[in-house]
Amino acid sequence: MSRAPFGATPDGIPIELFTLTNAAGTQLSAMTYGATIVSLRVRDRAGALGDVVLGFDSLTGYLNHSAYFGAIVGRYANRIGNGRFALDGTTYHLPRNDGPNHLHGGRRGFDKVVWQAQPFRNSRGVGLALSYTSPDGDEGYPGTLTAMVHYLLTDGDELVVDYEATSDAATPVNLTQHSWFNLAGAGGGDILSHELTIAADAFTPVDSTLIPTGVIAPVEGSPFDFRVPSTIGARIGAANRQLEVADGYDHNFVLRREGPGLVLAARVVEPGTGRTLDVSTTEPGLQLFSGNSLDGTITGKGGLAYGRRSGFCLETQHYPDSPNQPHFPSTILRPGDRYGSRTVFAFGVQR
Repeated sequence: MSRAPFGATPDGIPIELFTLTNAAGTQLSAMTYGATIVSLRVRDRAGALGDVVLGFDSLTGYLNHSAYFGAIVGRYANRIGNGRFALDGTTYHLPRNDGPNHLHGGRRGFDKVVWQAQPFRNSRGVGLALSYTSPDGDEGYPGTLTAMVHYLLTDGDELVVDYEATSDAATPVNLTQHSWFNLAGAGGGDILSHELTIAADAFTPVDSTLIPTGVIAPVEGSPFDFRVPSTIGARIGAANRQLEVADGYDHNFVLRREGPGLVLAARVVEPGTGRTLDVSTTEPGLQLFSGNSLDGTITGKGGLAYGRRSGFCLETQHYPDSPNQPHFPSTILRPGDRYGSRTVFAFGVQR
């Protein structure tokens, strides 16, 4: 593992970049700004390494664009309707940074702060431990929250992401890793031919502002049925109100599970390179985002423009707007309790 300077924030805080390499040569680089994964180099069927996450060559790109490339987002990943929620008799108001709604922790969420970092090594591989303390009232949230994220790159080509958090007051918490993937390589065209399977029998439909309606709807007979492998682009243009509202996929899937612990959430295969990605998680939901907002105006790594749908996100998380949806799994963390979550991104090759 190695560490190197990676620029400084506008207020002069130095940023470090840590690079972890496993026994197979797979390489992960992550920086302290936003606990962001900057690059992830994995092999294709020919044995060639390629970077499979979108991002930038320098810190400047991350400072100038709010696409959440590779970042940890929080305190609350995804949306909270109308930028408010009620908790224990008090109504809290949050920044509305996505139309009428609150998105990914607000104007200065966890993706835009500097985390403390310490590399580590164990019997499974090499890793990076990151921590950040969010003060009471940060972006409108109650309580002082201490968050910890561990990235572990195993010698089996797994990226294990462990999340922990504690708070001195009741507060919503919903953390996720927001990498945009393209298994053909970052900047290697659109992701519509990637074959996707999602272990979900239901999803949460949204209103015109992408807030869940509260309904848990079956995927059967809809463009949201990924229970058997289908390319991301196969039905993305179908005449379907949910696809029209989101301009593609930007929806939470209700993962199939029978109890606690890790379950397989999704599998992705990129036919051209043979690269595969299996996502397992302890979370109840998975947000599929098909990169609808990219339009070629963002220039990423190597000077390549990121065109429409040139990356996809698989965000393991609790459901959007859970603080306002009492029948959704709770996201409230109380003093004395510990928030804990694990997601595993396992990379492989299909011959």
